[in-house]
Amino acid sequence: MSHHSHGAPAVRAENIGHSFGDVPVLDGVDLSVDPGEFVAVVGPNGAGKTTLLRTLNGVLDPDEGRVTVGGDPVAELSARAVSRRVGTVPQHSHVGFAFSTEQVVEMGRTPHRSRLDWSSDDEPVERALERTETVSFRDRPVDELSGGERQRVLLARALAQEPSVLVLDEPTASLDINHQIGMLRVVRELVEEGKTAIAAIHDLDLAARFCERLCLLADGEIRARGEPDAVLAADELATAFGTRTAVTRNPVTGTPAVAALPDRPDVDGRVHVVGGGTTGERVVRALWRAGFDLSVGPLPAGDRTAALAAELGCPSVTAPPFEPVSASHREAATELASEADALVVSDGAGTVPDVAGRSPCIRAAFTDGTAGGPTTPARGDGGQPPTGDVGVDRSVETEAGLLDAVGVVCGVEPE
Repeated sequence: MSHHSHGAPAVRAENIGHSFGDVPVLDGVDLSVDPGEFVAVVGPNGAGKTTLLRTLNGVLDPDEGRVTVGGDPVAELSARAVSRRVGTVPQHSHVGFAFSTEQVVEMGRTPHRSRLDWSSDDEPVERALERTETVSFRDRPVDELSGGERQRVLLARALAQEPSVLVLDEPTASLDINHQIGMLRVVRELVEEGKTAIAAIHDLDLAARFCERLCLLADGEIRARGEPDAVLAADELATAFGTRTAVTRNPVTGTPAVAALPDRPDVDGRVHVVGGGTTGERVVRALWRAGFDLSVGPLPAGDRTAALAAELGCPSVTAPPFEPVSASHREAATELASEADALVVSDGAGTVPDVAGRSPCIRAAFTDGTAGGPTTPARGDGGQPPTGDVGVDRSVETEAGLLDAVGVVCGVEPE
């Protein structure tokens, strides 16, 4: 993946504190990034991400703490010396004058030129243009380019500095999805060749896909850090963004994908769902969104209802598919179901726990055109739909009917 060295960190921030007036923006931030690492700083707007990056690249002197680049304190280096080591791609790609692409990229050579030296050093400029695929519009004025093209020009300017460290502030903010991926892919390749990159990235899925470590910044403090899986699954993420999240896998890239979950009402009532398939999945989703506590099972492992329940953190019992459900699985499900106020049985695969008759039982047989409706018994335990001889108190055919029926049992006032 990358080439970490055992020498000094490429960039290190120690106990960084910074305020604007009397508003603290960063408070005791520690961050160490090794050579050849790609680290994303993630967090909500206003968390201090831009301020942190501006202290790392020497633009801002922190009120407290210190930043070192390659082991040398930034405060003791000249601006030119810092610019030879750290290249920055700012968030806003507005340049302000009608410079051509090539002229903007040449500005990256300024830290390497003495005032008396007007010789041309074209090679780094050519390499940077080629690397970022900006050669084709080298003569065009930058203010005529699209946002995606301008972002690549600013990356080329940073590369022309020949820095060992790249600092990128929301490099994908104004880009459409194919340009976002193109931009991060170029940075990822540069990192694999030994550069170090630190980027503020607002899109958590992209951060997880391209970066090997994430640092979650919230209220000026780093709340979580580590591999994408660990940080995205951390409770701190939900707290930082003020919303519950579910982490799934992107089926194509295999990297974590984050979904913000809708706000749920807070209702009393525990429901146990039996039966999987499409109907079971819809039952779980509808009841979860309505705010009920759920448990499910026993369900065949790999069933879509079981997968959804796992993502939502609902207790569930899963058993090997295509086999009769064992006594121990049945017992585990019965224990969950016995704590529930209501039992909902869908027409998908599964076995009804041994509590029918004690809990009110609602049968969900959605007739509004979903696959696996009431006419197609699912292949559950022994190939039967999971009714058996359950005493069903009420059958419902729509999600609204389901919520109404469960609400009556749990004593929840209808909205």
